[in-house]
Amino acid sequence: MKTALVTGGSRGIGRALALELARQGYNLLLTARSADDLEQVAAEARKLGREARTLPLDLAMPDAAAALATWAQAQPGELAVLVNNAGYGLWGRFEELPLERQLNMLQLNMQLPVMLTHLLMPTLHRAKKAYVLNVASTAAYQAVPTLALYAASKAFLLSFSRGLRFELRESGVSVCCLSPGSTSTGFADRAGMNAELQATANKVAMTPEQVAQAGIRALLAGEAEVIPGALNKVSAALTSVVPKSLTERIAAGIYEKYL
Repeated sequence: MKTALVTGGSRGIGRALALELARQGYNLLLTARSADDLEQVAAEARKLGREARTLPLDLAMPDAAAALATWAQAQPGELAVLVNNAGYGLWGRFEELPLERQLNMLQLNMQLPVMLTHLLMPTLHRAKKAYVLNVASTAAYQAVPTLALYAASKAFLLSFSRGLRFELRESGVSVCCLSPGSTSTGFADRAGMNAELQATANKVAMTPEQVAQAGIRALLAGEAEVIPGALNKVSAALTSVVPKSLTERIAAGIYEKYL
């Protein structure tokens, strides 16, 4: 049976991506920190007639990628999908946020997907057709004051996805980058955003299910990248024609006033 590995698969977009893959016929390997939340998602997948196995793991630890890859390769079935979804943001001025927390975020947002993709690439090549889905953000398309390192980490992930996709163009492995905008998840809470900023973001937020459906559809269709939602597509497109100084000023006007 075809199997999909989803990091950060216990909540939010990761949970929705996992269940959408289950609906598409994939068994699941799920990992995140919370064992209880993972088991709830696994139970939902089993109700859909799929097998699901879980590995509670702090994915920000330096040795997490190696441990996860070893576990995934030992599971039955053909690993055909890798979803690098785990990640989070930190809201605030760079010089005021604790450096250790910011480095932890970069470990999860960049180092983990790079290491895991590299470790699992030989396994993915053995599948008849395999896919890698990297979850970035519309923040990947511009610098965002008060989310400076988060946006930079997602820009890295977008560039990595497109570069790797081209390298693999003659193989059976297809790479896609999913860049959602505001989504109704726990992202804002973990990022430390206050209620006023969250209320503003919620006005245009999509559901995790909407994001996941768009992401998996694009992934299985072999697309290079996908931005769910018409407003998000327009916003990302504008960053290529509007002066960077203006987009940065607009972003700062949205985020800085709530600090």
